Amino acid sequence: MIEKIKKELLILKNPEKEKIFKRFYKTSKGGYSHKEKFLGIPVPKQREIAKKYISFSFEEIKELLNENTHEYKMIASIILVEKFKIEKSKEIIDFYIKNAKLFNNWDLVDLTAPKILGEKLLKEERKIIYLFSESKNLWERRIAIVSTHRLIKIGDFSDAIFISKRLLKDKEDLINKAVGWTLREIGKKDKTILNSFLKENIRDIPRITLRYAIEKFTKEERKAYLSYKLSSALN
Repeated sequence: MIEKIKKELLILKNPEKEKIFKRFYKTSKGGYSHKEKFLGIPVPKQREIAKKYISFSFEEIKELLNENTHEYKMIASIILVEKFKIEKSKEIIDFYIKNAKLFNNWDLVDLTAPKILGEKLLKEERKIIYLFSESKNLWERRIAIVSTHRLIKIGDFSDAIFISKRLLKDKEDLINKAVGWTLREIGKKDKTILNSFLKENIRDIPRITLRYAIEKFTKEERKAYLSYKLSSALN
């Protein structure tokens, strides 16, 4: 079955889009996708293919995740999410946690974390996201913050706020952006809470995080916060 899906994807390889994907995903030396291969297949087409392979076992999914071709890993991620929609099983959650480091790109994390680990957080203890937020692994840290988006949807902000604050001094751009995105989602639900967080932590908030967080604010509000950030940095 693995070889069958690989052949199906290779037939769809698009060299022009492959070049675009390589630039978009930062495959140059030092980039987070360095040495990763791409076939140039759009995600909607990947979803279409993935739905034909929902019966894949954990072993087959893991085999795809271990590949160095991005589309194989994305297909594996889509299959796991679709399986979870049907089964909602503890086995899928456990597999996800055990193999978290294999979801090693921002889009793989953003697809899976809220829909799989996020569901666990609704019903069970949340120790795992606190452990992941302290991980040396970039992807586990991103999983920690992005999985809280499922909680934000129901108006539960406490874990998202705590982990956002913990990650403010993270050196990775992909974490800075994820924290900003998370704060923006909180702001959509309760702007007062977001404003309080921003004012209390303005000195520690990276500029890119702040820009993401205030994206939905008015032009005047954005200008005021960016000026406030600048003045706090100078004092």
